[in-house]
Amino acid sequence: MNTIEAIKRRILQLCEEKNISINQLANYSGLAPSTLKGILYDRSRNPKIITLKIICDGLDITLGQFFSTSEFDNLEQEIK
Repeated sequence: MNTIEAIKRRILQLCEEKNISINQLANYSGLAPSTLKGILYDRSRNPKIITLKIICDGLDITLGQFFSTSEFDNLEQEIK
């Protein structure tokens, strides 16, 4: 799994855990729904860390909690 795929999966997983939609997350985060959908549907291939921090704020978690999963520990190497 690559980094972008892991980010997408983690956002969807957290929305499911918190029982919120992507649009609700956008509202909680103060982001345009198109920003989140851009990450989730491959229009944004390199989301900025500040955007991920804003998403985490909307989810009421830290960046550390966002990245603290086995998927991120086992990412394939990006440099080939």
